[in-house]
Amino acid sequence: MNLITRRTLCIVLAISVAGVTARGDGKAKPERQDAVKRKVQIAILLDNSGSMRGLIDQARSELWRVVNEFVGAKLGGVHPDLEVAVYHYGRPPATQLVPLTDDLDRVSEALFGIPVSGGSEYCGQVIQKATRELAWSDSNRDLKLIFIAGNEPFFQGPVDYRAACRDAIERDIVVNTIHCGHGIPSDWREAARLADGKAINIDHNEVAVHIESPQDKRIAELGIAVNKTYLAFGVEGQAAAMRQEAQDANAKKLSLSSSVQRGLAKANAYYKNARWDLCDACREGKVDLATIKAEQLPEVMRPMNLQQRRDYVKQMQEKRASIQKEINQLNVARKKYVAQEREKRKQQDGTAQTLDQAVITAIRSQAKGKDLVFPER
Repeated sequence: MNLITRRTLCIVLAISVAGVTARGDGKAKPERQDAVKRKVQIAILLDNSGSMRGLIDQARSELWRVVNEFVGAKLGGVHPDLEVAVYHYGRPPATQLVPLTDDLDRVSEALFGIPVSGGSEYCGQVIQKATRELAWSDSNRDLKLIFIAGNEPFFQGPVDYRAACRDAIERDIVVNTIHCGHGIPSDWREAARLADGKAINIDHNEVAVHIESPQDKRIAELGIAVNKTYLAFGVEGQAAAMRQEAQDANAKKLSLSSSVQRGLAKANAYYKNARWDLCDACREGKVDLATIKAEQLPEVMRPMNLQQRRDYVKQMQEKRASIQKEINQLNVARKKYVAQEREKRKQQDGTAQTLDQAVITAIRSQAKGKDLVFPER
């Protein structure tokens, strides 16, 4: 090997070493970690036995309130991606309803599809399945959380919950336990302790408090009106658009509060649909209007030439932005009104804790260890 070849080889090796950092699990990792979008990943494991109907209803009604908690949050100085998964475990075997996904309508659909039946709650088994099945980030800079809610002893079933919790935290996945009922049994406390989580108790039959504001009705209306700016395309398009409408209807059926929170969610960056909506897909550079086949486009766009297509997508993007701006402006006034009403009533602080409050409390507490910063409430 001549001198030039040896020098070249040394340079290549030096660059290779500089480009990765060492990890305890032996995997290489890019040096410029801040260039990678950070993630918050949440798996919700719900006991769906007969006595847990109230818990399931809380999860259905308060999903959007939890999502809205992340508006303005930053992880490592940037807005993180949010992914949610759902399991139920009241009837063995534990069942995955939706994997970790940023498609929040799919998460809502999964929650409304949970059957309430059964009576054999295997906590260790569902924690193990969620830990091993889901596509968790391999970066220890991301926030990875499991929330398991139910009311039966933790030791039931074929999988030792202690081993399952240790396995989770070894993968940097925190396990939070939410006991439905009075107090927190020792095994629910131990499970959380083993996986660096919080043990919390809630009243699963309590209805989450909602202070109605003068802005609520308009926010709910705009949350539905914004659907007209979505341009469904491709194989998934029509089914996804129907799912969007169905989840609007589900929220409306539950309560005005749920509709308001869903409307607010549609006005923030965590409600994104680039897989099936041209406005989001073009903004993210995932679709080229110059090359997409006409049959994949919404029917109204198929006769258009390229410039007309671009103008139409831009028109819908601007219309959506205008609706979202109005929703967020209304929310400023709404939050001020709610804060004033809460101050007047005072007794709000004495109400029983519900699922959404338990999840938000744990996230805010555990976020500090991952440099996830939330805005002041």
